[in-house]
Amino acid sequence: MSSLRRAFKSLDPDLVFNDMEEYLEAGFFKLTPFFIAITISLLAIRLTYVFLRSSKPFVDPPERVSTMIVLGSGGHTAEMLSIVNVLNKERFSPRFYVAATTDNMSLQKAQVLEQSLHGLRNNLILQGSSEAAQFLQIYRSREVGQSYITSIGTSLIAMMHALWLTLKIRPQVIICNGPGTCIPLCVAAFMFKIAGLRWSSIFYIESIARVRKLSLSGLLLYKLRLTDQFVVQWPQLQRKYPRSQYVGRIM
Repeated sequence: MSSLRRAFKSLDPDLVFNDMEEYLEAGFFKLTPFFIAITISLLAIRLTYVFLRSSKPFVDPPERVSTMIVLGSGGHTAEMLSIVNVLNKERFSPRFYVAATTDNMSLQKAQVLEQSLHGLRNNLILQGSSEAAQFLQIYRSREVGQSYITSIGTSLIAMMHALWLTLKIRPQVIICNGPGTCIPLCVAAFMFKIAGLRWSSIFYIESIARVRKLSLSGLLLYKLRLTDQFVVQWPQLQRKYPRSQYVGRIM
């Protein structure tokens, strides 16, 4: 027993600590590839599940679904409001209209539409929200004429804003038809799908002006498979992009 005590006393604490540290580091580096492989496998399984479940109807469809409607300047807003005009307003409620911070006309047109649909008072509409509709803005990824170098920073800001906005609204349905503003919002919604935080069904309706090829926004969403339903308004587009659905002219 005394010899055992002498052996312990003769040990250098620093040497023992260093040996243990080296042992733990060696074990950590051996396990790191294993944890990386497990993480990649779980992510692949989750992505497969998301892709397979996308475009499937709700198992137990709710009576009301919170709906994000993405607006864009010019003809995009006119087409989108025509689509909103034929929606079941009781079903797709509340509605959240989203446009770029530099696009005030689109939100004003949406407010006029909601006013005509529900007979809301002017002062309530000017406040920007009601029980049935809210009007929000998001940073634009790239302005017209902006250089691609400076657009990297603005795109990152827009992406962070999209993540915050999507988490705040938590929409069950997202409807968009081509403005670049929809890209960060759809990406954010898809990321939340993968994370299991919220399932937002994304419906993309390509503009009627696109006869022979998709818009850049539509092409990105189509190639990345971010949408649940991808709708085109011309049969030749459906033949060129077979995963899309041709429903005729909406407008």
